Amino acid sequence: MQVGDTGRDISSVLLTTDITPDVVNEAIMHGCQLIISHHPLLFHGLKQVCGQTPQARVVEMAIKHDIAIYSAHTSLDCVKGGINTRLADKLGLTGYRLLVPGESGETGLGVIGKLPQPVKYTDFIGQIHDILDCTYVRYTRPAKETIQTVALCGGAGAEFIETAIEQGADVYLTADCKYHEFQDADGRIGLIDIDHWISERHAREIFRDILSPLGVQCIISKNDKTFIQLWQEQKN
Repeated sequence: MQVGDTGRDISSVLLTTDITPDVVNEAIMHGCQLIISHHPLLFHGLKQVCGQTPQARVVEMAIKHDIAIYSAHTSLDCVKGGINTRLADKLGLTGYRLLVPGESGETGLGVIGKLPQPVKYTDFIGQIHDILDCTYVRYTRPAKETIQTVALCGGAGAEFIETAIEQGADVYLTADCKYHEFQDADGRIGLIDIDHWISERHAREIFRDILSPLGVQCIISKNDKTFIQLWQEQKN
C-alpha cells in the first residue's frame, strides 16, 4: 500500500502498470477509489510533497481526491500465476517450472519450459513480436537455429542469463539488457530483449481476473503506456 486508507470500501478500481499524473486523472474521471499498479510509485522516500516531481504530484493528487494506491511488483513477479507464468502461457510454453525458485519452491523468479514443437529461432522472434505486440525486439545469435526450450523473466532479468544457459534453455526472453550482456550471450543462447513495460503490462489482466469475481468494477488504464519512444523518420 503506497497511499491511502486500507480500511475503506471500494467499488471501482483503475488497473495500470505504472502510475503517472495522467493515470491519476483517469482514475478521477472514472470515480475510482483505488489504483492498482504493478510498478511501485514510491521506490525512494519523498522529502517533500509539493508537486516538484511526477511522484510528488501523483501523491498530492491522490490524497486530494481520496484515491488509494496499491502496488504489487515483486510479489506478483514471484508468485505462480503471476507475471512470468502468464507470459509463459501467452507464448504457449508447456511443462514450465520456476527458473530461480525460492526457498519454499512455491515462489521464485522467471520460468523455463518448452514450446509444443521445435521452431526456427527467427520464427519464434516473429511470434513474440506479434503475440506481445512489441514496439521492438533486440536479439543475439542463438547456439542453434531450431529452438524449443525457452526461459523468460518479465522486466529486467539479465542477471539470470547464465542460469538460463546452465538449465539448457535455447532462448532467454527478458528486458533491459546491456550491450555487454548481449556480447556475452551471442552464440551461446538466443537472448531476446523487449520493452520492459510490454513484458509486464499483462499484470493488469491478472489484477482484473482476481478482482472481477469480487464484484469490483475493473478499468484498465488507457493512459498506461511505455515511456520508450522510437524514432521513425517521417517520409513524404
